[in-house]
Amino acid sequence: MDAGRDLPKPTYTIEQLKDPDTCNGCHKRHYQEWSGSMHAYAAEDPLFLAMNERGQREAGIGNFCVQCHAPMAVAAVPEGTVVDSAMLKALPKSQRGVTCYFCHSIDGVSGTHNNPLHLANDGVMRGRFTDAVPNEAHASAYSELLDGTQLASAKACGSCHDIVNDKGAHIERTFEEWQDTVFSAPKGRTCAQCHAKESPQLEVIADGPKVQGVFGRLGHAHTMAAVDRALTPFPEMEAQSDAIWSELNSPPELQTALCVTNLSPTETRIAVLVDNLQAGHRWPSGAAQDRQLWFEVTAYAGGTQIYQSGAVTDGKDPDITGDEDLWLMRDCMFDEKGKETHLFWETSSYESNTLPGQFTADPMDERYYQTHLSRAFPVTGSGKKITTMPDRVTLKVWLQVFPYKVFDELTPEMNRLGFDDAQVREMRAKLAPVQVTTDFETGTDGVLEWTPEVAMEQASKGSFFDGAGLIPALPKGSFVRCVTRTSMKIRVQNILAPVRKMCRP
Repeated sequence: MDAGRDLPKPTYTIEQLKDPDTCNGCHKRHYQEWSGSMHAYAAEDPLFLAMNERGQREAGIGNFCVQCHAPMAVAAVPEGTVVDSAMLKALPKSQRGVTCYFCHSIDGVSGTHNNPLHLANDGVMRGRFTDAVPNEAHASAYSELLDGTQLASAKACGSCHDIVNDKGAHIERTFEEWQDTVFSAPKGRTCAQCHAKESPQLEVIADGPKVQGVFGRLGHAHTMAAVDRALTPFPEMEAQSDAIWSELNSPPELQTALCVTNLSPTETRIAVLVDNLQAGHRWPSGAAQDRQLWFEVTAYAGGTQIYQSGAVTDGKDPDITGDEDLWLMRDCMFDEKGKETHLFWETSSYESNTLPGQFTADPMDERYYQTHLSRAFPVTGSGKKITTMPDRVTLKVWLQVFPYKVFDELTPEMNRLGFDDAQVREMRAKLAPVQVTTDFETGTDGVLEWTPEVAMEQASKGSFFDGAGLIPALPKGSFVRCVTRTSMKIRVQNILAPVRKMCRP
């Protein structure tokens, strides 16, 4: 722009900029993506509303939940005012959910959890570009907190994705987990680089009557997809589902291998190996006391099923199956008396067996192998035994983001919030687990299958092996044959999956 030319003067007021519909005037694609995101849904989510109402009734939790689920609502009311569900419902769109204005007005982060973000409230919209085009809508400025290529941006995301309750229990630790991984090192990977991926081609990111002369840039997605989805009618639900599938499976975040060994002519043992390949945090993460990741292992001989673990009846949670061999990854939270709870205001401690993120890229560092876990089936002492050598073994990996039993406990709250029984049943059905692909090959159903022929074929190529003692889940001296459809190296050292001491499974 010529130095002598008058710059356009921004005309939108701060109150106008707080309204996401204002943003839609110039940023239509970004608005559309955001409108179907869990950020936009954060204050509409029935699980949040029901849990918040129960917490208010039982423990007077104040704005503990709302400070992250609707931060602009907390900012808009007098200090000390509790924003309950009825108030949230009556608030304008500018104060519900995590809005455009909230993120793009951040100018400081003063802590690591429970939303310690500071908003400038100066009418300047901050972003990732140092050469923003002057326009008649708003003033613009660069901020490393909004630049997904800068590690500092993770502080802005992490401040709400890391939660400590008033008992000092660290109940959600996604940001802390990221800080422990290789992704937080220089030249690492930020939250935005996974959950708000850069556009594959140049695009015009602003187009409207108040903006002229915008040139092509590499923008980024505003879907912010992870694993949660809308349970009630909401914009862009199909796009949200597609984004979640892509986040989990393209490429796969986990990789697995399946191994079989004969301990004796009348006893066979199976091992499952799993590695956190892509995620910059533990797996599962976030509200990991509610996430459930488990492994379904089935063995056959002559077409007859001879062993199974991890098969779960539709509409039931995996932890009520009575399956002694079940490999279930999740957090367990406990109250002050050591009783397991899913209510964060009761929690004073937790125990976890989730899959770590990658600590280092150096294979000479022993921490390199702590993401490679192995587990034997049947578990020693479970009373089960595979007495026939299988000719086929299958592995499926399942993820459920919220347990049915906790949902059922919240049903009375949902009824009080105005959801009828039919709506509650429809929401419950959407909690069905999803199969997680751990398969690099395209055109498959995501089921890893072991057969002697495939195991021998993979071993003959030199990538995998028949060997002893390298899989701690299996006895030393056993002859092991493995298969995988990933880049997983079975020869790489792996460790036994941790077993929780205070809760089962």
